[in-house]
Amino acid sequence: MAKRVIIIGAGAILNAWHKPLKAEGVEVAAVVDLNKAAAEAKIAKFEFEGAKAHDDLGTAIAESNADFAVDLTTPNAHCKVVCQSLEAGLDVIGEKPMSETLDQARKMVATADQTGRLYMVSQSRRYVDAHQQIAATVKAGKIGRITSMHCDFFMGCHFGGFRDEMDHVLVNDMSIHHFDLARLFVDADPVSVFAEEYVPAESWYRDGPNANCLFTMTDDIRFTYRGSWCAEGMHTSWHGNWRIIGTKGTITYENDQAPRGQIVVSEEGFNRPLGDVTLAAAPELAGGQHGALQEFLSAIDGGPTPQGECHDNIKSMAMVDYAVQSAESGQRVEVTI
Repeated sequence: MAKRVIIIGAGAILNAWHKPLKAEGVEVAAVVDLNKAAAEAKIAKFEFEGAKAHDDLGTAIAESNADFAVDLTTPNAHCKVVCQSLEAGLDVIGEKPMSETLDQARKMVATADQTGRLYMVSQSRRYVDAHQQIAATVKAGKIGRITSMHCDFFMGCHFGGFRDEMDHVLVNDMSIHHFDLARLFVDADPVSVFAEEYVPAESWYRDGPNANCLFTMTDDIRFTYRGSWCAEGMHTSWHGNWRIIGTKGTITYENDQAPRGQIVVSEEGFNRPLGDVTLAAAPELAGGQHGALQEFLSAIDGGPTPQGECHDNIKSMAMVDYAVQSAESGQRVEVTI
């Protein structure tokens, strides 16, 4: 029998979810939005046959007989709607970030524990073949034990609107993608961070478009992050440019080109002779939100724990939270979940 879902939030991000839901044969029972007309419009646009529009989540849950919910609300609403859905007996998959604050995220994880339901955050950039290939290559030990990892992200982004006035704009709004990829690539978690934010000359942002972060990760790995949304010219990709260094070699990943690497092939010479790394095969996953949805549906049917499960994803959110704390204090801070 097809799974039934409540979609919470009728904003633009639903454009990325309607096709995966239909592809997986999920029946949309309800669309909920504070603006009921927006919910009605999305039901009509995406031809969610039989779905009802609601402006109250409790009513939608009571009337829908749904199996799970998709949280597509704004971050300030995530904690409330996810906890309400979990407490009503629904499993939940939602958009990042998990919440506005780490304390809210802790409450959401605790609610998942108390209710025994699955809560998963869709980190869509995990579901890119190159990213899974890098992670698999590192896991296979092809460049030895990882010692350091470096990410550069430089864009000149003129969004206009709320981001121009947002606090800690780069780290709060963008960097979780890169921080989560760092955890994926080397299977390590944050231990401490020293971060600096600044506003460069002639910036169109009020606060924090530039950031430099140094994380100590588990296994004594160092992760450096240099980022800017206020860098005109010679942009990196949205995924960032990466260098991952191990005891036997290095992998680089730049401008969305195929990752490549070199390893030491002889123990002689000033610069040791190098050969190309044979990259591991990436697991077969659908891209973006579709890949996340497939893992979620498998998990609620008894399959393995998915990437982005809340107990894991909160560690990526913690990297954001503690980077902000470090930038505000000017001190290195320990990361605790």
